Amino acid sequence: MKVLVLVAPGQGAQTPGFLAPWLDLPGAADRLAGWSAAAELDLAHYGTKADADEIRDTKVAQPLLVAAGLLSAGELGLTPGAVAGHSVGEITAAVLAGVLSAQDAMTFVAARGRAMADAAAVTATGMSAVLGGDPDAVVAHLTGLGLTPANINGAGQIVAAGTLEQLDALAADKPEKARVIALKVAGAFHTAHMAPAVAALEALAPSLAVSDPAVPYVSNADGQAVDKGGDVVRRLVAQVSNPVRWDLCMETFKERGVTAIIEVSPGGTLVGLAKRALPGVRTLALKTPEDLDAARALAAEVAAQAAAPDAVPEASAEQEPSQR
Repeated sequence: MKVLVLVAPGQGAQTPGFLAPWLDLPGAADRLAGWSAAAELDLAHYGTKADADEIRDTKVAQPLLVAAGLLSAGELGLTPGAVAGHSVGEITAAVLAGVLSAQDAMTFVAARGRAMADAAAVTATGMSAVLGGDPDAVVAHLTGLGLTPANINGAGQIVAAGTLEQLDALAADKPEKARVIALKVAGAFHTAHMAPAVAALEALAPSLAVSDPAVPYVSNADGQAVDKGGDVVRRLVAQVSNPVRWDLCMETFKERGVTAIIEVSPGGTLVGLAKRALPGVRTLALKTPEDLDAARALAAEVAAQAAAPDAVPEASAEQEPSQR
């Protein structure tokens, strides 16, 4: 089986001005204006003119990332074999799977960003990346310090979350053979500190129009494909305070015979993880509209291989992702 999966990045993938080239495409500005109204944010401003500090704000970053993912995926114009997203990217994936409309997704992600920002303001918390070390030993070390392994990303990367005091203790007492890098985020996302945000999204969820996925939707909760729209939304709500298991998502990609991964804008982070964890899987990151032709060509190759499973694919260069 030859399968192409579309993936959507999470918070931290955004950079100043990254949306500008996408808005030069016909109709893109109008679509973004509609999503801005749903999110109650000027997404064009934040995606083209705002500085790094402005777009680091959780209330801004989350709607901006979903809008960018939807805009780039819409320009790509293909039906993948599966979809997945990292953290807030799961909302993008829900639209790509046909579970939510773009308008409902923008309403939901804006509420998510506001609720998570409010929850983060209660206690001084943050996150740090732990790179290297034995994964089981790292998780045990974090638990011993009272920290949560909030993102288990695979490829030797685990993100710890908790209070600033707990993170300071981690910096002073690193797991064996591991590096620790403090992340510029405003809270301990995907931990119990986000419980108030879960309650806010539970109240909003009944107002969403929900359909069952038209393509397999791979969930961060456990890496499993979810086939009921209501279950997808329940997972989206709960995931705010639960760890992201991107490692399990990549295991599912492997089990399902994924041969190519395209990461929607602002792509780079997830294909970087895939290159390390899924050798042999072809990857491409949508950074600007100039990447669209290569992405369509990759999708066409996967489709041709699926139609002729005994064919041997030609080797081709992979786009080098940015590392975040």
